[in-house]
Amino acid sequence: MPEIPAVSRRLLLGGTLATGASLAAGIGSAGSAAAAPAGTAPAAADSTASGATPARKPGQKSMINVPFEAYKTVRVGVIGLGNRGSGMTTGWSVVPGCVVTAVCDIRADRAKRTADQLVAKGKPRPAEFGGSADSYTEMLKRDDVDLVYIATPWEFHYEQGKAALLADKHVVVELPIATELRELWDLVDTSERTRKNLMLSENCNYGRNELAMLKAAHEGLFGDITNGHGGYLHDLRALLFSNTYYTDSWRRLWHTRSTASFYAMHGLAPIAAAMDINRGDRMTTLKATATAPKGLADYRERFVPRSHPSWNETYVNGDLVTCAIETAKGRTIRAEHDVSSPRPYSRINSIAGTRGIFEDYAGTSTTGGRIYVEPDHGGHSWRDFDTYRKEFDHWLWKKIGDDAANNGGHGGMDYVLQWRTVQTMRAGLVPDIDVYDSAAWCSPVPLSVMSLANKGRPVAIPDFTRGGWVNLRSGLDSRMTEMPPVS
Repeated sequence: MPEIPAVSRRLLLGGTLATGASLAAGIGSAGSAAAAPAGTAPAAADSTASGATPARKPGQKSMINVPFEAYKTVRVGVIGLGNRGSGMTTGWSVVPGCVVTAVCDIRADRAKRTADQLVAKGKPRPAEFGGSADSYTEMLKRDDVDLVYIATPWEFHYEQGKAALLADKHVVVELPIATELRELWDLVDTSERTRKNLMLSENCNYGRNELAMLKAAHEGLFGDITNGHGGYLHDLRALLFSNTYYTDSWRRLWHTRSTASFYAMHGLAPIAAAMDINRGDRMTTLKATATAPKGLADYRERFVPRSHPSWNETYVNGDLVTCAIETAKGRTIRAEHDVSSPRPYSRINSIAGTRGIFEDYAGTSTTGGRIYVEPDHGGHSWRDFDTYRKEFDHWLWKKIGDDAANNGGHGGMDYVLQWRTVQTMRAGLVPDIDVYDSAAWCSPVPLSVMSLANKGRPVAIPDFTRGGWVNLRSGLDSRMTEMPPVS
């Protein structure tokens, strides 16, 4: 692994580099765990740094099917007000029964700007926190914050998510919730100890096609599900080399540190949900492959001035990193990540079984999906997904689809996630996505490092539910419920 380049204190506090602890194992470096035989836990004092499942500590209980306590109003505190955080703050503010009471960013001017924007929209002015790396700890002391939303660079998600749980708050964390196995386990354990829910902010699980695919799969349209394919294929080269889009170029610098599947969850999570992962099946092994790291250097050579600081960097992450995942029921999932190559955007989003197949990003109608199922179709000809999406359209999109179109980014997915999160909290329901889903979906980040360090040999995927996965239970396939009225 390459050495981490020297950086300024401001760059570090601004969210560019992982902590020393996080660099000790997993994504920061292959670490000792990567030296273990394929598919087995390495001999390490800390079993949470491997694929092993540590025992639950005395007094610690599962968070499966644990509902929120009912809130009359959900009061949200936001940590991280860059491109993603500022946009989502507006989204939280327009959900019925939700109010943003506090905002925080290491750059205090961002907190003020966001507060000003909310006031301009007729919303109450939130308390402002900022100016130092630990400003968020002051925000977490407030008793008028029920839910903390975290949208900082990846390296801060674990520390801030855990701190929010320990401050007796529920938490929604942008992708990934953590980058190390031991951190994923610690978030699971901390959620179980504090009895607070932690949820990955996986907006793509709330995409219209993804939810219709999930319903169709659960109602048997594809027969017995055998395989799925998803990923995050997004040409980010221009944004990665922008001087303003990713603060302190934090996202590009991850490509100088490690060969890993950094961000495949957008495609993996909807497939896992359709397969009832953690709800009757579970992911058991992962093996990864990576192509050569050529895309970013090639783009820099052609489009980036020699005076740009990126010319001091060496990119090591493969352009296309593919994870082949097996499940306890013998299903397979292929999860891909590529943000360094020229190509149209795609999350792939495909699922197949004994009776048919669905593929997204391949159709010609407005849905973008195509389908082939027996006995409806024949002749080796794809059909448009439109009719089936209408038949299997999720109740969330039927109910708030127009609001999502008017209020939410990413085609409305953001608003649906935010609306549903607030609704489950106000109605005292079980969250659609729990800490076990969040940990499992993010585990390919460190596991891909381990597999690639072992020349692609399979590694074990931990059972974060500690056996609870065997029982079927609802999740994103929820039944329709109402948003409690706002008094």
